[in-house]
Parts: sequence; C-alpha cells; structure tokens
Amino acid sequence: MSISPMAMKAYTNALENGNEFKSQKNEKVYDDFSDTIKNSLKRVNDMNTEKNQMIKAFASGENENVHELMIAMQKSSVAMQMTTAVRGKVMEAYKQIMQTPF
Repeated sequence: MSISPMAMKAYTNALENGNEFKSQKNEKVYDDFSDTIKNSLKRVNDMNTEKNQMIKAFASGENENVHELMIAMQKSSVAMQMTTAVRGKVMEAYKQIMQTPF
C-alpha cells in the first residue's frame, strides 16, 4: 500500500500534535520519534473511543445526529488505515535494514 503525500498531510493534520516545536535558546527542536509515535497512537485510540461512545449514545437514543456519528466513524477509520499503512512502511524499512550486510 502506497502512502501519498496528500494522505500523509491529511493524517498529520488530523493528529495535530505530533511534531510541535519546543524552543530552547531560540533553537527549534523536534520531538523524539518515539514521542511522535506515542502521541499519534494515543490520538488514534482517542478517536476510536470517541466513535464508540457516539455509537452507544446513538443506539440508546441520547443523540440523534447521524451526521456527527458518520463523521466520527470515518475519522476513526481513516486514522486506523493510515496507522496500519505507516506500520507497514516501518516494518518494511526495518526488514531492509536487518538484511543490510555490515
């Protein structure tokens, strides 16, 4: 599965707090890769939790807004698909690195 630049930009915009800048003596420092992954996975999990809560609220009759429910379901689905695609690319890179002779 190929990840297009447009899809990757949409994914990062959806997660919003992946690579925020920290200032130290007027220098811009990026978050660690592991922190970025943890934050991204947390946001995907939060989207999934929100979707599940909205489904329960809709099923119990507390909320009758179908549009918000469908939007939450689509956001969760796209985030999960992108997470799976990124995981696949990371695994491919890891396998390639492991096969590299030293």
